[in-house]
Amino acid sequence: MKEKIQRVGGFMAGMIIPNMGAFIAWGLITAFFITTGWTPNEKFAANVSPILSYLLPILIGYTGGKMVHGTRGGVVGAIATMGVVVGSDVPMFLGAMLMGPLGGWLIKVIDDVLEDKIPVGFEMLINNFSAGILGMLLVLLGNVLIGPVVVSVSNAAGSVVDAMAKAKLLPLMALIIEPAKVLFMNNALNHGVLAPLGVAAAEKTGRAIHFLLETNPGPGLGLLLAYYVAGKGLLKESAPGAMIIHFLGGIHEIYFPFILAHPIMILSTIAGGFAADLWFTITNAGLVATPSPGSIFAYLAVIPKGQHFAVLTGVLIGTVAAFLVGAFILRVNPVPEKEMTEEADDMGGVPGLS
Repeated sequence: MKEKIQRVGGFMAGMIIPNMGAFIAWGLITAFFITTGWTPNEKFAANVSPILSYLLPILIGYTGGKMVHGTRGGVVGAIATMGVVVGSDVPMFLGAMLMGPLGGWLIKVIDDVLEDKIPVGFEMLINNFSAGILGMLLVLLGNVLIGPVVVSVSNAAGSVVDAMAKAKLLPLMALIIEPAKVLFMNNALNHGVLAPLGVAAAEKTGRAIHFLLETNPGPGLGLLLAYYVAGKGLLKESAPGAMIIHFLGGIHEIYFPFILAHPIMILSTIAGGFAADLWFTITNAGLVATPSPGSIFAYLAVIPKGQHFAVLTGVLIGTVAAFLVGAFILRVNPVPEKEMTEEADDMGGVPGLS
């Protein structure tokens, strides 16, 4: 079971890691040009939503299909991903992770069945139409089945977080938020659930703890520090660059593959999130708005007067707790270095992280 989980996590990481350049580009555009960015620009900010909703999921779907059946699988995987993207109001990263490999596997099955059965001279025609017809069917399947299921899962996670917030169980929300983030539900949770709750609370007190729960860069930084100190091989070498992109640039997605590659490391960020949220609750900390993106610079911009010690100490506590738990896990249960090397070779290296 452990090996199966490890392989599934490694496969999911393999769909994300080669596309990190695109994630970084999106994060930088977001950091600089949205309304609350460093240099707001309405024209450039118009790129943020299409990249998040369309480009990134399609790239993930293409990569997932290609990992299964080469370029042909990648094309069908990308087509299939459009089925879950269109009509959805949440970013479909998880849907892309399902539809991409599914499309690649199905076209592989079809190609295996048709092998040696295609009349001479009709190869291109049949290959193109088989991929096109399968792609059409998968788009429809994604529209009516897979997409709504993923949206339902996202909404369910949001409902649990909402209920826990109303029940004053804020530290325990890390048990939901951190795993949901790794499945790329971070934007849905933050902007769909926590931000509206925070706005309502901030109207009364001038600050809200809700803005701190998902955006805290501390747990992710602690995770990456643990890989740098106690990890080995590819992930250890990639950690320093990822720290800069995550903590200073606010692109939390950069550390998700580090958990997907070794799923038990989710305990590291849960520990960091729990410890930080407990501190925020005890000190009645809060921000005046959602830090966007979730970088330390964005945090400094939205900390209200008199709250700097409480907020920044919470970030530090989240970092230390995540580091200690993560380093301990990596000491007693290290990532199988051989598997990570093989996956990197299969992907042709690790652009964006190496």
